[in-house]
Amino acid sequence: MNDSTTPSTERDDGIRLQKALANAGVASRRVSENLIAAGRVRVNGEVVTELGSRVDPDVDLVDVDGIAIQFDQSKRYVMLNKPTGVVSSLKDDRGRPDLRRYTDQFEERLFNVGRLDGETSGLLVLTNDGDLAHVLAHPAFGVPKVYIAKVDGRVTPQTIAKLTRGIDLEDGPIAADKARLLDASGGSSLVELTIHSGRNRIVRRMLDAVGHPVIDLVRRQFGPLHLGTLPAGQTRELTTVERGALMTLARQAAEPSGEHQETE
Repeated sequence: MNDSTTPSTERDDGIRLQKALANAGVASRRVSENLIAAGRVRVNGEVVTELGSRVDPDVDLVDVDGIAIQFDQSKRYVMLNKPTGVVSSLKDDRGRPDLRRYTDQFEERLFNVGRLDGETSGLLVLTNDGDLAHVLAHPAFGVPKVYIAKVDGRVTPQTIAKLTRGIDLEDGPIAADKARLLDASGGSSLVELTIHSGRNRIVRRMLDAVGHPVIDLVRRQFGPLHLGTLPAGQTRELTTVERGALMTLARQAAEPSGEHQETE
């Protein structure tokens, strides 16, 4: 029996590192060998350059160029561009359109990471990875989210400054991490807000508090994920790079305690 304290790279069990990387979709086995030889691969925080090194995919933490590698092929990560009119629930007790129309497309039992209210569209992550979902959704993690809001009225630079400086709401003060005025023409404006708070409907409440009620709200970014050109109501699997970016964030986060759900 192997000593469980001995790194897998120094044992005879496990599989060759280049094979593990190829199986994870990082690159072909030949290219993976080049990555290892170039010192771009780490196992449990240590650079590994020996091509004969072995890893246990269930135990060892591997990264390439600082991006974590996901070996568990049973985990699925899907991006959804949630349209308005759909609630962020897998079973709505009021009979409204819910997320089952999207999760039912997959064999795995997927659930949503966080929430968007029924009238907010944009990026939602669907997954069966509970550990990752907990880290990403918990407020202590502070994952940034970027929204584009069409609001009533002409927003001024002074209002943008107020949003980043901080405003008082009924449940306490709040400040945007970043705020940017994209357009102000006619009777409405486009504002980009970056926040990490998960408080209920926080974007709408912030903009309402500064006198500019939201007409339309879209989440364009969630941590390292960008909505891009994904059409409303469509899904796509995350790429290897996107999955790695999420894994990297999760590994860097200390596991917080408590429960949390967000609704913007």
